[in-house]
Amino acid sequence: MSPAPSIAHFESLYRRADDPWRFATSAYEAFKYDRTLEALGARRYRRALEVGCSIGVFTERLAGLCDDLVAVDVSPTALRRARQRLRGLPHVHVQQRKLPEQTPPGPFDLIVCSEVLYYWPPARLAQAQRAFEQALAPGGSLLSVHWRGRAASHALSGDQVHRRLLANTRLEPAVAHCERRFRLDRLDRTR
Repeated sequence: MSPAPSIAHFESLYRRADDPWRFATSAYEAFKYDRTLEALGARRYRRALEVGCSIGVFTERLAGLCDDLVAVDVSPTALRRARQRLRGLPHVHVQQRKLPEQTPPGPFDLIVCSEVLYYWPPARLAQAQRAFEQALAPGGSLLSVHWRGRAASHALSGDQVHRRLLANTRLEPAVAHCERRFRLDRLDRTR
């Protein structure tokens, strides 16, 4: 199991390429974003948190469902690009934070973790899950979506992340969607 990559690791990726994972141009990413939004349904969210917003491609789409959206990442370079992309959306607040230690205070009606939790070793993932669940408002949702492949920089596979989330949650499973390349689970706080 590899340790979580450092901020310097992500900074080097964003300095080498404007969009290292092709979030803006990949058919896979567009399809995954569509499925993610479908999993949220037609609901409007008063306040949402996006963990690992990168350059803000999905953030831009998610913003249409939210009255107030806090989008966080660790990379200053990625955040500069996200701020540029999202500059016309005053209800989106882009912030540099290292989670779970710097989880913004809730309550949030929605927390989205897309392609980020597999970087964290099990103990950090468990700490983050506790922080996210505490930050959820009653009726709120925690949505997790991850690629199912393996990478050297990942401490866990996407499937391992989702199995751990489901095994250790006080939230109710609401939506489960599994594709060959990614897995998505929405967990709701019903009490």
